Amino acid sequence: MHNLTLNTLFVGKPVIHLPTCHSTNTYARNLAAKERVVEGTVILTSEQTAGRGQMGNRWESEPYQNMTLSIVLCPTFLKISEQFHLNIAISLGIYNFLNQYLDDGLKIKWPNDILYNHYKLGGILIENVIKGQYIEHAIIGIGLNINQGGFQTPKASSLKLLTGQHYSLEELIPKLLKSIEETYLRLRQYQVNDLKNEYLGCLFRWDKKYTFKSDVLFEGKIVGIDEYGRLLVEGETQEVKAYNFKEIAFIY
Repeated sequence: MHNLTLNTLFVGKPVIHLPTCHSTNTYARNLAAKERVVEGTVILTSEQTAGRGQMGNRWESEPYQNMTLSIVLCPTFLKISEQFHLNIAISLGIYNFLNQYLDDGLKIKWPNDILYNHYKLGGILIENVIKGQYIEHAIIGIGLNINQGGFQTPKASSLKLLTGQHYSLEELIPKLLKSIEETYLRLRQYQVNDLKNEYLGCLFRWDKKYTFKSDVLFEGKIVGIDEYGRLLVEGETQEVKAYNFKEIAFIY
């Protein structure tokens, strides 16, 4: 993992490679608390022993087979109320990277998962540090299943299982970082509406009727994301409700 050839402006400059690490997000957060970290710094590990997902969920990853990394960004132009814009940009960057290898079965599942035909390929964990009304820095944790051959959960898969090919992580990681940098730069240039429209176009179960679970099971249709990043779902009475993470579940 020491032979990365980067074609980025700042993402991955530098890369801190840890042979083994509890959690790259925790390492990055502790580092940023002690010193000023250069924007674009990447914490990369070959073996993550306690990877974290949303709401404390555990991330399953076989050593040396997958991408487990964190990126430190400084989106000081984003207000606290706009923090989901960062989620949109990062999700799209990952989607665009994977779309080079997969067809239109690839989807972004709100708010933070990457799916292929219902199988989970990866997840994102963004942790923001706030200063006043703005984000001072953000730690972007990314786990992507690349070469893993099997999972304890039947809902997970990897690029190798889906395509039948083994991939060089040294070749893929620079492409991922470049793709994320491109969408992040677009966010920095305030291309929020375009990014959001692209995000919605890639969204799992976008604009068709499916079964969801909130307090009860109901038929609904995802019609958008509001300014706070809540999922907008139109119910059977055509009423549109906004849901935070964990307030609504997708029924398969």
